[in-house]
Amino acid sequence: MNFIVDNWYLILLALVSGALLVVPVLKGAASGGLSAAMAVQLINRERAVVIDVCGADEYAAGHVVGAKNVPLADLEQRLPAVAKNKAIPLVLVCASGVRAQRAVAVAQKLGYANAQALAGGIKAWQAAGMPVEKA
Repeated sequence: MNFIVDNWYLILLALVSGALLVVPVLKGAASGGLSAAMAVQLINRERAVVIDVCGADEYAAGHVVGAKNVPLADLEQRLPAVAKNKAIPLVLVCASGVRAQRAVAVAQKLGYANAQALAGGIKAWQAAGMPVEKA
C-alpha cells in the first residue's frame, strides 16, 4: 500500500498514457467509415461498387482503380443508373472522407442499405499503399 501512496504520480501517468492510446481507436470506430483494407475486401469478395463523389478535376487527379465518378451534387439523380442493384455494397470515396459521409446518407435515402464511406478518403487509400489511377 505504501508503494501506491508514494508513487501515485506514476500510476496516474500510466492511466493517462493508456487513455491516450485508446482515444484514436475509439475515434476510428465512431467515424463509421471503412478502412482501406476493409474496402478492398468488400470490393474483392462482395463485388462492391466504388463511387468517387469528387468533382471531375479531383477524379482526374487520382482515384481508386475502377471507381465511377458521380459528383456529390449529382448523386441523387445519377446513382440509380450507375449502381442498379441496391443489394450490392457501395464504397463511397472522396478526397478526405467528409463528402463521402454525406454521400452515404444520400445513398441510404435512395435505398442502398450497404453504402459505406472510405474513412480518410483517397488520402488514406494512398497512405495504405493502395493503387490509384489517373484519368
